[in-house]
Amino acid sequence: MNILYNTGIRLYGLAAKITSLRSAKVKKMIKGQRRTIETLRRRLGNRPGCIWFHASSLGEFEQGRPMIERLRREHPEKPILLTFFSPSGFEVRKNYPFADAVVYLPFDTPHRVRRFLDAARPSMAIFIKYEFWGNYLHELRRRGIPTYIISSIFRPGQRFFRSVGGMFRRMLKCFDHLYVQDERSRRLLKLIGVENVTVAGDTRFDRVTDVMRSTVDIPGFPGFGKDAPLRFIAGSSWEADEDVYVPWLNIRADVAFIIAPHEFNETRLEALRNRFNGKVLLLSEWTNVIKRARLPQGQLPEELKDVRGLIIDSFGKLSSLYRYADVAYIGGGFGAGIHNLNEAAVYGMPVIFGPNHIKFKEASDLMEVGGGFSVAGKEEFMQTISVLTSSPQALRSAGEAAGQYIKDHLGATDLIYNDLFGPNVVAERLDKASAAPKPNKATAVSNAYQAASGKEKKKK
Repeated sequence: MNILYNTGIRLYGLAAKITSLRSAKVKKMIKGQRRTIETLRRRLGNRPGCIWFHASSLGEFEQGRPMIERLRREHPEKPILLTFFSPSGFEVRKNYPFADAVVYLPFDTPHRVRRFLDAARPSMAIFIKYEFWGNYLHELRRRGIPTYIISSIFRPGQRFFRSVGGMFRRMLKCFDHLYVQDERSRRLLKLIGVENVTVAGDTRFDRVTDVMRSTVDIPGFPGFGKDAPLRFIAGSSWEADEDVYVPWLNIRADVAFIIAPHEFNETRLEALRNRFNGKVLLLSEWTNVIKRARLPQGQLPEELKDVRGLIIDSFGKLSSLYRYADVAYIGGGFGAGIHNLNEAAVYGMPVIFGPNHIKFKEASDLMEVGGGFSVAGKEEFMQTISVLTSSPQALRSAGEAAGQYIKDHLGATDLIYNDLFGPNVVAERLDKASAAPKPNKATAVSNAYQAASGKEKKKK
């Protein structure tokens, strides 16, 4: 990459180190990057040819997860490397059992890139959605390592499509193939000469469907709010979101609700609880009472029957909790952007969210089919929820529209997986790897993958 880009990356790294002095989150990232090479050597050992998946954060990981887990099931002999850039992804998934190694991705400087690739020795690299690191991409291409991006989506205002975006357009040329979410992305890429593109859709639809099918009952929850006329859930909620829906919940004392804050500590949880009228418990408090009572599933002890609200004080529960609600509010739309709408919509319920959703295709799609609703503030939320709950038919119709939208968009994982790891593709790669006289196994596998990728592109 050019001097300007490398200087920018170095300044970014320096700023992160300074920020780490007062940010525990950034400090974890800096410390984690320092352990990356040692972890790679310890976890991957002398096994070259790993399949490398990179996700910026937790949301992107969920998009790649169906691919990773299917690859592990069908090809357990292939080492899998998973990298994150953000602590919000790494800290949650650092013990992910389907990967042989989970590490932070070092900053994108030439020296760090070469050192990382020398230690990892991948035979294939798969980036997820939005990750475009120039030095990594150019070095992967220089080494002949097939490189892909999946579930990617492009918009006209992005830097690739600006008159001064030549450096970023060259990054796109480093991918052997791009699997995008929609036809608009394909057309935009074609305008700048990038044609090795397949419209595959978004793997998140497959992921949320898998999650829905595998959820288990949480103790006591089948009985929560069973006598209430409506059960409301707020997922990944921020304080700005709570300013929108809490007043309505305090007016509607008959509504049972579940709130999962996006981030929390003891102070945040207690402040949130104090905003409500009526009896509100933390999930941990609810669970402890259920365990002591030892009643059959669905029956509640007397002390829980007057609980109208629960606040989730642990991670990993939200995707299972959506099944207990009739309507969902998804947070983030009054900040950097909305969180996972599909995770709620898959249960066949309408989803409400804030105005910052322009980067999220599923938001506009759900609004178009009548299963999603954007609100600009408290008053608009009250109008929307009033219309949705005005009759059982209104709520049911919106929920069915949301659920059908998810069903109509399944299949991206199958398409991409079969392209990259289908039986014929794998057999061809293995034949080439074993037949070609190469100095070492890592080079053999890499070149075999590259040759197979070239044939695939000619067929498209």
